[in-house]
Amino acid sequence: MRLLKVATCNLNQWSMDFDCNLKNIKESISKAKESGAVIRLGPELEITGYGCEDHFLELDTVNHSWECLKDVLLGDWTDGILCSFGMPVLKGSERYNCQVLCLNRKIVMIRPKMWLANDGNYRELRWFTAWKQKDQLVDFQLPNEISEALSQKSVPFGYGFIQFLDTAVAAEICEELFTPIPVHADLALNGVEVFMNASGSHHQLRKLDNRIRAFISATHTRGGVYMYSNQQGCDGGRLYFDGCSCVVVNGDMIAQGSQFSLKDVEVVVAQVDLDAIASLRGSISSFQEQASCKTRVSSVAVPYSLCQPFNLKLPLSSPLKISYHSPEEEIAFGPGCWLWDYLRRSGASGFLLPLSGGADSSSVAAIVGCMCQLVVKEIANGDEQVKADAIRIGHYTNGQFPTDSKEFAKRIFYTVFMGSENSSEETKTLAKKLADEIGSWHLDVSIDSVVSAFLSLFQTLTGKQPRYKMDGGSNVENLGLQNIQARIRMVLAFMLASLLPWVHSKPGFYLVLGSSNVDEGLRGYLTKYDCSSADINPIGSICKQDLRTFLRWAAIHLGYSSLAEIEAAPPTAELEPIRSNYSQLDEVDMGMTYEELSVYGRLRKIFRCGPLSMFKNLCYRWGGSLTPSEVADKVKYFFKYYSINRHKMTVLTPSYHAESYSPDDNRFDLRQFLYNARWPYQFRKIDELVNELDGQKVPFKESSDHEKKGSTSDGVGGMGVVAAGSGNPKAGH
Repeated sequence: MRLLKVATCNLNQWSMDFDCNLKNIKESISKAKESGAVIRLGPELEITGYGCEDHFLELDTVNHSWECLKDVLLGDWTDGILCSFGMPVLKGSERYNCQVLCLNRKIVMIRPKMWLANDGNYRELRWFTAWKQKDQLVDFQLPNEISEALSQKSVPFGYGFIQFLDTAVAAEICEELFTPIPVHADLALNGVEVFMNASGSHHQLRKLDNRIRAFISATHTRGGVYMYSNQQGCDGGRLYFDGCSCVVVNGDMIAQGSQFSLKDVEVVVAQVDLDAIASLRGSISSFQEQASCKTRVSSVAVPYSLCQPFNLKLPLSSPLKISYHSPEEEIAFGPGCWLWDYLRRSGASGFLLPLSGGADSSSVAAIVGCMCQLVVKEIANGDEQVKADAIRIGHYTNGQFPTDSKEFAKRIFYTVFMGSENSSEETKTLAKKLADEIGSWHLDVSIDSVVSAFLSLFQTLTGKQPRYKMDGGSNVENLGLQNIQARIRMVLAFMLASLLPWVHSKPGFYLVLGSSNVDEGLRGYLTKYDCSSADINPIGSICKQDLRTFLRWAAIHLGYSSLAEIEAAPPTAELEPIRSNYSQLDEVDMGMTYEELSVYGRLRKIFRCGPLSMFKNLCYRWGGSLTPSEVADKVKYFFKYYSINRHKMTVLTPSYHAESYSPDDNRFDLRQFLYNARWPYQFRKIDELVNELDGQKVPFKESSDHEKKGSTSDGVGGMGVVAAGSGNPKAGH
């Protein structure tokens, strides 16, 4: 038997904080060595942090990376252990995303990434060059300072593997695993037994299974040890990197780290028998045949043994059941951990949330409550870093620290119900009940006097007094009266966040949390610069359907029973007067259901459908209950309001990224914000197709995610170009 112990890591790195990152790297090496591991793998670009973005274009970033690597190599950190470090490297005039493989205080090889991630949230081609020379390793001259310190002038650079005396090891960097022809295929045929994948992979709801299936597939028919390391935490942007570092052998998961955690360093260790890999490969005839005519991959010979001989005191790691979180748990723990990282690194003393008692703001409150529960739990488990951060943020003295999540929430979380004459007693009561369950410092504020002051000023200026539609006013008046309430709440929220800590003799400031969801962003169903405008938004990329499921789950599993009542209530902005014969409802205001919005969003973004393609898809999806003409009306109505309100996405509050159809203009959804809202060419094509299909019904059952609605008062047949206004308000309590 050839026994090999390996260690892979979840590291909570912070972009551009080299001290923090180097500390975590050293701690992970120490833990790996203590466990007896002889290979240690860290995340992609771990020295700089993955999310540096345009900082990668600065020479300082590259130079500081070399300085940190030198610090590691001048100590005993790499003695007896192969370590793979992620960092940017300049070779001539090209910048590469590299894994630097080190052993016994020397750099053994530098492996540049060959296939770069350049879609969705990723822009690696903006900062790096892909390595294209697959047929050779070249000689790389080390920077003078590094060369002198290590007494090493050059190092092999490029695509290849390391041939030890008893096994072969190679790197496969993040995106390379997911390409149509992954590099591990050729490497396996060349005898590589251990694959090290350093990754910077972000959390997205229901995404983890895709990643794990790729690890299993890589080794199920080819054999091998697949080590995966990932960043875990918020490294400075909208993404949460969700860890789950693991080790897979011959298609079996044998070690798995956490997906969500407040730990800065988590090391996952496994012991494997490499003879099991040789046995599997030797038993597969097709593997033998393909290996006999393989494309040769260059290697670096290292006269060093990594394996240990047979020893009963060194037990093998056994296959285990893969751990997955439910989507409801992902919503609780992902944004919860992201909020904690943001809070402890921002210098803020807590959060302030405008809490309306509706589903969206209540979801945000529950996520903050979950964060407080996680903090108390980790402190109880002995995490000294979490404890130190909590003591600092919560301003504990005399050796005290958080032991109760509600008590901790009272110190770091303000909730404010900003009611008006249009608010119901129900939502006010539910907001207070939820705040009490979480433990937040809750305030009840009436904004009527401020609204009245603005309207009085307007009347003085113009001599006119706007009225709600139900009182005889026009659509313009009705919208203006709603928007002023929403914007007043935004101004009040920021004032309270900056001054309430002073009132309570607390240092620092509070971050304002937003609570608009992904579907409302897509439709533009929010007032520009209302309470959707905040510092950060933990649910801005989560759909309404998932949030409602989360509320039902959180009512039981987080212990906030009021969430069940909140989830059961119909969504309403409460910006118009309450009448016995009228109640304002979000879906009526939008002219479409949240379920429909999710369908539109996925077709528009994930399946890249324009108006005509979306119409064709929905004719099949909804054709069992709607005529082509009715489907066309819905598609036109959506694209009209999507294009009118697209400008709102340019100032959207930075949101936790959790959904693949997010309309976030700033990072993820790169589309223009000025449209011809009539879509004349596209809508004409739809009309032509409708005429061909007139009177037909497609014989398919209506999809369960579609709710047919009655016709809206704002039709689509004769619409003109609509100015990009700030209408379509959303509850901003």
